[in-house]
Amino acid sequence: MLRRDFLKKARNEKDCEYYTQAGDIEDECKHYSRQFRGKTILCNCGDSYESEFFKYFAVRFNTLGLKKLIAVSYASSKKAGTEVPLSELGVPAGHGYRIELTRLDDFNNDNTTDLEDVKWLFRHDKSVVTPLKGDGDFRSGECDALLDEADIVVTNPPYELFSEFVVRLQRRHKGFIILGSINSLTYKDIFPMIMDNSIRIGYHRTADRMWFESGSDDAGTCAGEKVPDGKKIQNGKLYVNMPVIWYTSLDKKGCNTPLSLYKSYSPEEYPRYDNYDAINVNRTADIPFDYDGVMGVPITFLNDFCLAQFEILGCTESEGLGLSNGLWDESSGVRQPMINGRMLYKRIFIRRKAAA
Repeated sequence: MLRRDFLKKARNEKDCEYYTQAGDIEDECKHYSRQFRGKTILCNCGDSYESEFFKYFAVRFNTLGLKKLIAVSYASSKKAGTEVPLSELGVPAGHGYRIELTRLDDFNNDNTTDLEDVKWLFRHDKSVVTPLKGDGDFRSGECDALLDEADIVVTNPPYELFSEFVVRLQRRHKGFIILGSINSLTYKDIFPMIMDNSIRIGYHRTADRMWFESGSDDAGTCAGEKVPDGKKIQNGKLYVNMPVIWYTSLDKKGCNTPLSLYKSYSPEEYPRYDNYDAINVNRTADIPFDYDGVMGVPITFLNDFCLAQFEILGCTESEGLGLSNGLWDESSGVRQPMINGRMLYKRIFIRRKAAA
């Protein structure tokens, strides 16, 4: 199965879950530690205690100086209850639940604060775990109420609901660090936010894929056979490699640093598209410093986008026909640029601000 097909599978199969690894969460979230101080963090698309998102913030509750940590578990999660039984937490079958931490001390007197102290709270403070009336869907009224309490949302939302999830956060002016498909960049609800820099790409480079633990039962099927590309089995678990990136509304160090451009424009090296009023640039590093017109660049350009240096004009292959801004004939139905009749991968169209 091709890697892009895993995202299709995630959209088409309701029982298909992918769990973010602790190392990937730490690699991204460590850059925002100052922005977490004094804030209420919400992890609202996970498995509560079993979620690596919850664990990351729970064990660092004091060092990050959090005001509150809220985590929500979805009722149909395959992972919820595997480490701490739901019966222990007093959660009825078919219901989601929330964990709410406002403090973390060395409750069990082992000279450290860790997840064992969270479990101590479960047993001794009934206000920490609360069953929900519904299943914990982020679109529900009671989950909206939790969202209203939060300052920053950190989670891995369902890919098929990514746009709806982000729009919900933006309307409530919530900060966020969330995972999404690279393809989500060009969604019609998302790309305008990329254009005005209200959403930025996180520190993880768009060209680097991530490994996710799969919630499916395919590990047994793959055992003893050649594991397909984009999959691996580790400690008896199946992992899937997917083109996923972090999206954030928080301040990102270096995002306003202009690119150092060194290449000069020539018509031979930078051909024009057959169907777009722009030249093609294959790599961000190759953007010419002396070209004043519109350029089509790879989506990896967003790793280094500097709002003071460039303006983003449009993109291809979005939901619908993309955002053309007059760069191509929208009635043609062509979503991707072509050179000499050969179709290229999706492009973002930019122009130097000095030229504009």
